[in-house]
Amino acid sequence: MQQRSMAKTSSHPVFTLLVQVGRKKDDGLPDGATGAALLCFATGVDEAEAVRETVAVLKQADLAPLDVQGYGTVEEREAAGQKIGGEERALMARAARENAVIVAQMTPFFDEGEAEA
Repeated sequence: MQQRSMAKTSSHPVFTLLVQVGRKKDDGLPDGATGAALLCFATGVDEAEAVRETVAVLKQADLAPLDVQGYGTVEEREAAGQKIGGEERALMARAARENAVIVAQMTPFFDEGEAEA
């Protein structure tokens, strides 16, 4: 997991973001991958700020963000009927506590017909 941490605790909401990244030299993605999807939790005064901060952090990590989908705050997700487990809640709490961008999961993409390494 990658993170960017700041000194003070955030009182801003935590947003769930799905970021698609392309390939870039030294990006750390598996050989043969064409990109990846990253599930991220990020704080912000609003979703737009959380997206901007996430994109900036991923660029600093030598990744190439292509697209970001926002899924809202935990409250918005629950209102939409989503079940949110304890591990996910813990990562969201960490993002809020550390005012950080947390990359919770990375799923690499491969061209059809190529086996995952």
